Amino acid sequence: MTAELPHSVLFCCDHNAVRSPMAEGLMKKFYGTDSYVQSAGVKSDMEIDGFSVAVCEEMGIALHRHRSRSFDDMKDWGDDISSYDLVIALSPASQRQALEMTRCYHLDVEYWPIMDPTGIGETREEKLDAYRQTRDQIIARMTARFGPPKEC
Repeated sequence: MTAELPHSVLFCCDHNAVRSPMAEGLMKKFYGTDSYVQSAGVKSDMEIDGFSVAVCEEMGIALHRHRSRSFDDMKDWGDDISSYDLVIALSPASQRQALEMTRCYHLDVEYWPIMDPTGIGETREEKLDAYRQTRDQIIARMTARFGPPKEC
């Protein structure tokens, strides 16, 4: 069942380097400016993953300029988690962090169990296949939750 798009969505994962930037880019491409979309991680100790950039580029989504940020970075930059309508956690650690940070707010936190593709595959092509699987899992969850993408 699809729902009306929330006004603002925050995707989160462990490092804001693989899954949540992919989800942010996909949401922006599929639904345009109908929602304000950002992403964050429990930590921001990694740069955007090159394989994430590559598999999103296959769909015309540019992630190469993405800068990883953590929940703490958000606070430092004045971006309050309570201002989002929906937080979508893509990893167990980010779900725990999001629930802890939102316990005093009327805010929905959803958990989408999305595969972490890092460390899967030996060759470049095997690694790309794993990242494509992750991307496609995000797309399936997103379209099930928010409906088909808008016509571009």
